[in-house]
Amino acid sequence: MKFVCEGIDLSDAVLKVVKACSTRTTNPILETIRIAAENDGVTLLATDGEIAIMKKIKAEVMEEGALCVPGKFFAEFIKRLEGTQITLASENNCVMIRYSDSESAMQTLNAEDFPVIDFSIDENRVELLAKDLKELIAKTVFCCAQDDSRPVLKGCLVRTGEGRITFTALDGYRMAVCRKTVTGISGDIKIICPGRTLSEIARMLGADDEKINIYLKKNLLMIKIDDTVLTSRLYEGEFVNIANIIPHEYASEVVLDKEAFDASVERAAVLARTDKNSVVRLDVHEDSMGISTNTSIGRVDESVKVLLSGKDVVISLNCKYVSDCLGVIGDEKIRIGFNGSVAPCVITPVDGDAYLYLILPVRTTA
Repeated sequence: MKFVCEGIDLSDAVLKVVKACSTRTTNPILETIRIAAENDGVTLLATDGEIAIMKKIKAEVMEEGALCVPGKFFAEFIKRLEGTQITLASENNCVMIRYSDSESAMQTLNAEDFPVIDFSIDENRVELLAKDLKELIAKTVFCCAQDDSRPVLKGCLVRTGEGRITFTALDGYRMAVCRKTVTGISGDIKIICPGRTLSEIARMLGADDEKINIYLKKNLLMIKIDDTVLTSRLYEGEFVNIANIIPHEYASEVVLDKEAFDASVERAAVLARTDKNSVVRLDVHEDSMGISTNTSIGRVDESVKVLLSGKDVVISLNCKYVSDCLGVIGDEKIRIGFNGSVAPCVITPVDGDAYLYLILPVRTTA
C-alpha cells in the first residue's frame, strides 16, 4: 500500500474514526484503525465490536492495499502533521510515514484480521432535520444509566408514530422524554440505541437544516453524514413501560420563569454539592417557590415567583438532576407538576408535549 494525501484530511478522518477504537479489550485488532487504499481514495475504519465508524478521503494512490495501525498512537501522531503533505507506505509489517524531509515508522497488524462490518443496513428508514436530531440527543442522553446492572437503561428508547419520533432515557432516578416531527419514514420503529452511539452521532452532525437519514435492520443502526458512516449494534430486551411512571394529573402545578429558577438552583448547588445527597428543597406556597439548602458549609434561602394551581407542597430534590434538565430547556417559561413530597415531580412545557422530565424526590429526615 502506498498513497499521498493532505495531512489535514488524514487527521480529520483519523480523529473521527478513532472514537470507535476499543480502549479495553483482549483483542488487539479492535484497538486499530484499518486503512485501505484503492482507486482514488482511502477508507479508514475502526470498531470496538459495538460501534463502527468509517470515513473516506481523497488521495493519490500509487499502490493499493490495506493495513491496520494502532489507533490511539496513530491519531496522536497524525494530528501533529495537519499542515503538511503525507505519504503512507507499507513496508515489512510497518507503515512508513513520510512528511517534509522526515520519515517515521509504526508497527501494523494484518488487515485480514479486522472484523467484517455490515454496511447494508436499509430495511427501515427515518428522516429528520439535523437540528431536531441534535436536540433529541441533547435533551435525553444525559439521563441514560452509566452502570451495567440493567444494560438497556444505558440506551435511549427510540420510537416513531403519528409522524413523530420520541426519545426516552432513564436511569432509575430521573427520566427524559423528547419528541420531534419527522420528515420521512418507512415503517414504525421501536429500538433501544446505546447512549454512547447517540453521543457520537451528535458530534458528527453538521448544518441544522440538513436532512439526516437513520437506517435500521434487525439489531443494527446506520447513519451517513457526508463521507462518514457510523453503524452500531442496538440493545436487546424490554425497556421500562413509561406509561406506568408518568402521572396523569397533579395535586399542584406551577408555571415559572425557567432562567430565574435555574439561576437559584445553581446558587444553591454550590453548597448542596458539599452534602452527599446534594439536596435542594423546594417550598411552594401561594405565589412563590422557596429554593433552599442547608449544609455544614452554610445555607442558601431564595425564592422565585410562580403561578400556583392546587395545594402547597414541599419537596427535596437532587440539585444536579434539576440543573441537568433545566440546562437543556430553551423555553422562557416551564410547568412543574407535583403530587406531594414523596412522589416524582414532572417538568414540561407550558404548552404541548415536546419534552418531559421526571425527577424522583430525595427522602430527608427533616
